[in-house]
Amino acid sequence: MGKGYEAGSINFGVECMDSNQKSTVKSLFISSILVLSSLPSWATDGYFSSGWGVRNKGMAGVGIATGLDAMAASLNPAGMARLTRRLDLGVNIFMPIRSYKVSGAPTGMGSFLEGTVKSTKELFFCPCFGMVWPQKDGANIGLTLYGNGGMNTTWPASANGGAGVFGSGKAGVNLEQMFVSGSYSKPINDNLSIGAALIFARQTFSATGLQAFNPTATDLTNNGQDESTGIGLKLGVIQNLTPNFRVGATWEPKIRMSRFDQYAGLFAQHGKFDIPENFGIGFAFEPITGSLIEFDIRTIKYGGVPAVANPMANIANGLGSDNGPGFGWRDVTTYKLGVQRKVSETTTVRAGISYGRQPIPSSEMMFNILAPGVQEWHLTAGLSKVVGKGEWSTAIVYSPQKTVSGPNPNDPTQTISLKMHQFELQIGYTIRF
Repeated sequence: MGKGYEAGSINFGVECMDSNQKSTVKSLFISSILVLSSLPSWATDGYFSSGWGVRNKGMAGVGIATGLDAMAASLNPAGMARLTRRLDLGVNIFMPIRSYKVSGAPTGMGSFLEGTVKSTKELFFCPCFGMVWPQKDGANIGLTLYGNGGMNTTWPASANGGAGVFGSGKAGVNLEQMFVSGSYSKPINDNLSIGAALIFARQTFSATGLQAFNPTATDLTNNGQDESTGIGLKLGVIQNLTPNFRVGATWEPKIRMSRFDQYAGLFAQHGKFDIPENFGIGFAFEPITGSLIEFDIRTIKYGGVPAVANPMANIANGLGSDNGPGFGWRDVTTYKLGVQRKVSETTTVRAGISYGRQPIPSSEMMFNILAPGVQEWHLTAGLSKVVGKGEWSTAIVYSPQKTVSGPNPNDPTQTISLKMHQFELQIGYTIRF
């Protein structure tokens, strides 16, 4: 393993780009930024993506100890340090199947009618993009674009007996997050690599059908799409402990975002919706040449963001107040195991499995009808194939059905159940130049 962290990569002879290739790359780069600005990547570890980049996805999201491609900076910028000059493009096709069910006859105000309601929007697309430029001093400069989403629902006006889920017609929310990461990474010696990434974050949010929570508020719902921005940092290190075993670690402090002014009456702290601190550690082992086994542990500190973590019981303080209610989410720690095997000079296969306890307590069912991020298990597979001067890769992800149930806080005789399962397909293309 020694000096190389670019596991499973296959070199092919494209020494430089001609003018047509450069024009194509420029167009793809601009297109990626525009599309990332307007589409969710969705997510499965709460509302964070289970992984970024097609190789990472095929191995259940591992990558803290291994630079799999130019998307490595999304997990650990040190993973970019030993990559060759390359361009990685990908598109993610995601299908979450979400529903909620109310059991128990209504008894008064705050009750729901019994029945099952399904969210109507189930298909999402999002690109990802990464490039690496080696420098004369042995360092690498990287540019990586990726996204989060996952707080998205569209409940029809026909829900709850035709009144809409919250009595105000069609209801739902949509949160999308885009990250543009500029990274610097460098091998310190044969066994140690370090990296840092400066992150520009942009997020958008919209909500509809929430008038019943505060009928007089003008900054609560139905205000179209609002946006906020912030600057963050991600740090990482990868250390070889033996010739075929290494460990990686990464840390991203909380990104403090500007307020959602149009939804200051919804989110705690008057529209603040920061991106939570997250960190992880990974262990990679290469038992034989061409094989890789990696185990990662990653924690997302949702509990440090009041808009996400405050319980609905805080409704007494008023929506949007300094200590107003949120979604009641807990921190999430995920455990990911991925394997990779080069089966021929042109073909690499991957598989993985991950688990993380879902973040929603049983006491927080009602508000989380808007954001039922209940998934726990993920099963993945992937394949890379060299074709001509390029390399095509694909990954599939399946997250089995998960149901979480709890009482309706406005009518404890009723039970609300949130249910979801997910399918995901990602396709990527790599150019080395």
